[in-house]
Amino acid sequence: MRLLVVEDDPHIAEFVQTGLREAGYAVDRAVDGHEAFALATNEPYDAAVVDLMLPRLDGLGLIEQLRQRGVATPVLILSAKRSVDDRVRGLEAGGDDYLTKPFAFAELLARVQALIRRSTGAAEATRLTAGPVAIDLIGRTVTRAGDEIDLQPREFSLLEYLVRHAGRVVSKTAIHQHVWDFDFTPQTNVVEVLVHRLRQKVERDDAPPLIHTVRGAGYVFRTP
Repeated sequence: MRLLVVEDDPHIAEFVQTGLREAGYAVDRAVDGHEAFALATNEPYDAAVVDLMLPRLDGLGLIEQLRQRGVATPVLILSAKRSVDDRVRGLEAGGDDYLTKPFAFAELLARVQALIRRSTGAAEATRLTAGPVAIDLIGRTVTRAGDEIDLQPREFSLLEYLVRHAGRVVSKTAIHQHVWDFDFTPQTNVVEVLVHRLRQKVERDDAPPLIHTVRGAGYVFRTP
């Protein structure tokens, strides 16, 4: 999953970016509304965290312009403004949720996860299941037929992305866009290496494969 953080305060931005990356997300950052607009209209983000007080173009103006352009990326608004009127203005501008500063990172993470679940139509609040595989989105754990699988953060992100799109082919480009940061320069076989590592941990010799290669197209998670 790939997120955009729009925050001009370097300390808050570092706090949010570090926490989201440790939770397994790929994270890009913009420091003003114009930079954020350029990124959000050219890159496929699963959610955005947007501060309201931004230079050049403020958060409300950014969200309004994105909605006018047809960008449907779910937006969590961050703001020091606590009044009901401020929250209403943020939601009416096109924001999907509102979190006031100061905030606990655990709450920010839970709200981001809830936005992604709603936008992707995930049926369960904190859990994804596909065949024998179950993913706990809060505890960041994975099991296959009840047996826990130890995954690194990027492996977890890849599996989550494949399971959310189970039955649909996802390209190598899409995987790169959703699993790695914007400024990451990939090696030629970085996606193949990550898929190989994930297969070694998830697949079983005595069971049909779950992660399939579609030659010339990408990969698909398909249950037996």
